[in-house]
Amino acid sequence: MHTPPIKPAEHAETHLLHLILSGTYPAGADLPAERDLATQLGVTRPTLREALQRLSRDGWLRIQHGKPTRVNDYLTEGGLAILGRIAQHGQIEALIPQLLEVRAVLAPAYTEAAVRRAPDWVADLLSTLPSSAPDAYAAYDWALHKTLVHLSGNVIYPLILNGFAGVYATAGAHYFASPEARDLSTELYGRLRAAALDHDGPAAAHAMRDVLTRSMQLWHAQNAPAAPPEATP
Repeated sequence: MHTPPIKPAEHAETHLLHLILSGTYPAGADLPAERDLATQLGVTRPTLREALQRLSRDGWLRIQHGKPTRVNDYLTEGGLAILGRIAQHGQIEALIPQLLEVRAVLAPAYTEAAVRRAPDWVADLLSTLPSSAPDAYAAYDWALHKTLVHLSGNVIYPLILNGFAGVYATAGAHYFASPEARDLSTELYGRLRAAALDHDGPAAAHAMRDVLTRSMQLWHAQNAPAAPPEATP
């Protein structure tokens, strides 16, 4: 299938994101004047302005009339679209602990609601398990959480989860590369199915909270900085 060519504004946007995420233009830095930046990126000034507007919309930049365009502190001022772009640039691993924390807060609530409203549907979904491949676990886990938020009956939960769509596959591949992480999730799926078969929403929430808390502990343990070697007397 023919891949459509990348539009000049998309090229400029991607190049600018690389310059921001690589630290060439860090948070708080001013971008060069439009003429110089357009020359640097190899695009026209109207094309550059389109790229700048798109990045400003997502929270990467602050366009100030009569002043240089400034790079935002995008992790505190940006929207969920920021996560997907960070993942595309291969810099998501450092954010996995925070993503796990967010999921540990939200997931028990929507899991309990889903089991309370549609226990048989949840039990049927969990009647089969993924293969042992990390990407299979990541896909299965994403599908599970998508279904749980849908069944919860709260329309806000899907909107929040959809904001993580661009990052979930990348982060999931990192996380599920660990056999211990896959074992924890297998335990979770079994406990959730048992709770759904019992129509026990609180038990499902407890299982989700327990396993996600342990998954955060596992991630921190596996990614803690190595202790420096002891000095030889």
